[in-house]
Amino acid sequence: MNPVEIEQAISDLAEAPFDATEFPYAFLEAFGRKATEIKKLRKGDTNKSDLGGVLQRNNIHMATCAPGEVSQTLTALKNSPATIKHKAKFILATDGRTFEAEDLIGGDTVACAYKDFPDSFGIFLPLAGISTVKQIKESAFDIKATGRLNRLYVELLKDNPEWGKAERRHDMNHFMARLIFCFFAEDTDIFITEDLFTGTIDRMSSRDGANTHEVISEIFRAMNVPPTDRASANLPRWADAFPYVNGGLFSGTTEVPRFSKIAQRYLSHIGSLDWTKINPDIFGSMIQAVADEGERSVLGMHYTSVPNILKVLNPLFLDNLKATLTEAGDNTRKLLNLRNRLAKIRVFDPACGSGNFLVIAYKQLRAIEAEINRRRNEADRKTDIPLTNFRGIEIRDFSAEVARLALIIAEYQCDVTYRGQKEALAEFLPLDSQNWITCGNALRLDWLSICPPTGTGVKAKADDLLQTPLDQAQIDFENEGGETFICGNPPYKGSQSQDSEQKDELKRVFHILGANWKGFDYVSGWFLKASEYCRKVEAKFSFVSTNSICQGKAVSGLWPFVLGSDLEIFFSKRDFKWSNLATHNAGVIVSIIGVRRKERGDKRIFYESATGLEQRVVSNINAYLLGASDVYVEGRSKPLSPVTKMVFGNMPIDGGHLSFTRAEIEALSLKPHERSTYFRQLIGGAEFVRGQQRFCLWLDRNSAEEASKIDGVSERIRLVEEFRRSSSRQKTKDLSKKPYAFGWIAQSGDERVILFPRILSERREYITAGLEPAGTITTDQAYILLDAPLWNLAILSSRVHRAWIDTVCGKLKTDLRYSNTLGWNTFPVPKLTEKNRQDLTRCAEDILLAREAHFPTTIADLYDPEKMPANLRAAHDRNDETLERIYIGRRFKNDTERLEKLFDMYTKMTPKVPA
Repeated sequence: MNPVEIEQAISDLAEAPFDATEFPYAFLEAFGRKATEIKKLRKGDTNKSDLGGVLQRNNIHMATCAPGEVSQTLTALKNSPATIKHKAKFILATDGRTFEAEDLIGGDTVACAYKDFPDSFGIFLPLAGISTVKQIKESAFDIKATGRLNRLYVELLKDNPEWGKAERRHDMNHFMARLIFCFFAEDTDIFITEDLFTGTIDRMSSRDGANTHEVISEIFRAMNVPPTDRASANLPRWADAFPYVNGGLFSGTTEVPRFSKIAQRYLSHIGSLDWTKINPDIFGSMIQAVADEGERSVLGMHYTSVPNILKVLNPLFLDNLKATLTEAGDNTRKLLNLRNRLAKIRVFDPACGSGNFLVIAYKQLRAIEAEINRRRNEADRKTDIPLTNFRGIEIRDFSAEVARLALIIAEYQCDVTYRGQKEALAEFLPLDSQNWITCGNALRLDWLSICPPTGTGVKAKADDLLQTPLDQAQIDFENEGGETFICGNPPYKGSQSQDSEQKDELKRVFHILGANWKGFDYVSGWFLKASEYCRKVEAKFSFVSTNSICQGKAVSGLWPFVLGSDLEIFFSKRDFKWSNLATHNAGVIVSIIGVRRKERGDKRIFYESATGLEQRVVSNINAYLLGASDVYVEGRSKPLSPVTKMVFGNMPIDGGHLSFTRAEIEALSLKPHERSTYFRQLIGGAEFVRGQQRFCLWLDRNSAEEASKIDGVSERIRLVEEFRRSSSRQKTKDLSKKPYAFGWIAQSGDERVILFPRILSERREYITAGLEPAGTITTDQAYILLDAPLWNLAILSSRVHRAWIDTVCGKLKTDLRYSNTLGWNTFPVPKLTEKNRQDLTRCAEDILLAREAHFPTTIADLYDPEKMPANLRAAHDRNDETLERIYIGRRFKNDTERLEKLFDMYTKMTPKVPA
């Protein structure tokens, strides 16, 4: 269940007659606990309560009680030995009148009237397997409103199916935006008369809802008629009470979908909510999911947390403004200069969604301005910060409308907070009709026309005339000469998941530069467009991006075009999860990157520590987001360091016909010398990791002639020939002349082999290299070192090498995609003495012996982080210490230190060694 569904179920429970016996089970059902779990609790099989209540192990201990005994019962639950023994996370007591609960882990408490406990449902979301964060606990209203609006939306589409079709979807979404404004306006006195909107609909609509659409249509029409035209507008007396809103919100068609009796009831329920509690920071992201059928299953989880947004905005510009405010103190002249600066700042999000970044930026700037006004004794002064300085591009029309609405609501709330409700109301209506959130494709539009640097006013332009939207913002900026800060969280989409249109958009953005864009993440287009903007305008930008654009071949392909010789990365935060709230959503690993024109001054790398977000000041941040010199690691044909050459294993190109299972070999009834002569053990990445056994024919021209006399073998050779001959590739066709042999051969078969999988699990802490005896044949799903000294395995298995691979090689989804040319051949290894080699050889032997001690446990199980045996972990730790002391004489503190040392070595070594 998602938070919206849970909130609805909890609200239904609170409204139903209280049943002391059934309440604990109904409470668990509302949080989506399985029926089988609840059945066992009812029977007493799993109920561990020692107080006559219900205790589910590792979850909750709750009890109902006689009236007036709630506090005593909660104390008894807290002191219960069963609560401690069975690790209950929550305790809960209620008598149907009062409700009290406590989160024993987080410390949150609830004490309220029974009917009000749904307002605190966020505290209990772990019962549903949802990892809560502070924002969801504090946004019960936003989730409740989203759920009610979703139910209305779905119900309206039942009775108005044509409004759900593509050609009417915009009308439906615009209608919902109008409703949201009306609900907010009537609860915040914008409509002056209490319940004006909801009350008018209830009074004027028939009981069955048959004319509700007509009533709402007239209300919408009234709000588009200015006072000077009211007399001739023929408005009904009850509609004339509504103010003129303007702002384009009620212009155009006033058509409204038809309402059933059920839909009208939903409308009344929504209107009865307290819309003064709306939080525009997150509400927009939640409500936009209502209009997306594919996203409704996770309603209530669609928002980017404010702390995450501030990880972008603070280092981009807010930290500087706050520092300037601190420096200004009470100096009225400095405060005035800062206030003038605030008024000219433009914040531009070219993938703004429902406006989260813009809303947070606006509220932060208003807070700074309010403090300036307070220090200047001008607390009631009207703001100098116009909403039109907060510009966005959004491809979905409903999200664009919600973004505008969220900013309007944020402006009103800030006016109330900093100036008082009377002043806020006096200046709120009519809304400004300027359209500062553009609905369109950010990679096709000209950003300078959407967010122009001066007041010259240029129309929005697309890359070709036919793609130019007709409804773009075309207003001028009066704040000429200000700073522009570009920010946001653009869409990611790796190269394999982009559709043809998205690929074409990247081609349009990059082709003029001659960039090989085909492997780029979709977000790369935003980075290049932002860098071009910064070269023309006094601007800085920071985006949240998948970390893929700072890893692997994408770095050398993309960043020289983004940074060029004139831009630099001035802050970064690497590799953290940017996730929604459900535990089933693992989140995507992202980095935050800030770019500006080159200037003197320190750069900041942010990282998480035990005490929170910290920063490290460095002189340079490279495209790998490290405090190191600007360098792009390029693939090499041979190793940079004195290590053994690495190659792919053998490539069968056989349609699977040269490989055999043990049972298939047994079925051939071979003589012992035939089996040993014609067959070898075959091992690739999967076989090595999972301990699977596979065999293959391994023949040369002479042995193939003899082996072909065996029926089962000759049939396999014939099938290989047929497979290769039927290929559309000429090179594969040519291989049909040698159907007995692998298509590409890397080894003679008589070498000792160090191997490891080409694709490496992200979960494993180490690269799992292994040693196979002479005679083992490898596949191209593994990389191999032939007859290599064993100390090579120690290097492969080290943390320092894993850190390098994480950074310079690409990924397949979340797993590491190793590259011999990019990962091994570029890896800097210090000059090794004979003693160093002996020590590393011993470390490699210890790792192999530690694995052997757990035979037949597979590599997959041995390297499961939660199951890794202590002796194996200790062997790896000794290996890491031995190698790292060779590098710097001590252990590295962390991966950042490892990588900065490696990049420093790489920079020094590359000019001397040809690629």
